[in-house]
Amino acid sequence: MRPFADFPANTLKGLTGFFTDIDDTLTTEGAITPDALQALGELKAAGLKVVAITGRPVGWSLPFAAAWPLDAIVAENGAVALQGGPAKRPAHKVDLQKHYVQNAAVRRANFTRMQAVAARVLRDVPGATLAQDSPGRETDIAIDHSEFAQLSPESIAQVVSIMQSEGMNATVSSIHINGWFGTHNKWEGARWIARLLWGCDLQSEMGRWLFVGDSTNDQRMFEAFTHSVGVANIRRFENQLMHKPGYITLGERGAGFAEVARAVLAAR
Repeated sequence: MRPFADFPANTLKGLTGFFTDIDDTLTTEGAITPDALQALGELKAAGLKVVAITGRPVGWSLPFAAAWPLDAIVAENGAVALQGGPAKRPAHKVDLQKHYVQNAAVRRANFTRMQAVAARVLRDVPGATLAQDSPGRETDIAIDHSEFAQLSPESIAQVVSIMQSEGMNATVSSIHINGWFGTHNKWEGARWIARLLWGCDLQSEMGRWLFVGDSTNDQRMFEAFTHSVGVANIRRFENQLMHKPGYITLGERGAGFAEVARAVLAAR
């Protein structure tokens, strides 16, 4: 990972869009910082497309999709998106559109299967608890390992193993272990929302997009994106990353994201 200060200015100048993780990338101690929120607004005002993509649930994401200057939030690791926000509506009106990758019948069947897996994890892994945002989840389950509860690396690995043995995808974010049924992930979710909103083939336009993230569940994005940046707190996971971002900021969390945004805006 090279210092973000070395990122080529000509490349920054040519960007048309951003994808960003939320937890510990836009947020610091669970809340978006003023500098990160201002950075989002300035990126949108400059005409860039901006999408947040997260393992968090769609229910948790609703107030942020309504309040933050974003084109969309893709939640639950690529399964569902909320389109809208201040750039799309008058200040007095909330008008969010919800989009799903899977149809309703598939979601219902998967939901039942996921609850059985969650019950097995809680039974077999001492200290395992569902994430507190679980009531807002529609297409995945999440086990808390660092937000309000603490699990050892061995217990985290056990949860992942159980999920995978049940045929689920499993990823570890900076705070949760997420599991779901289906072929979607953050990268496929990014491709899906780009097609849906702009008719854009993200794969063929990679030179014009940037991804910013912070943890192991962002690896597929780091691998796929030509231009990727990790905020400085990604050092916590560095030894666990098979695919690392190309660059790393000086600042951590929201300050790191704001650092990236300032450089992009300065290059325009």
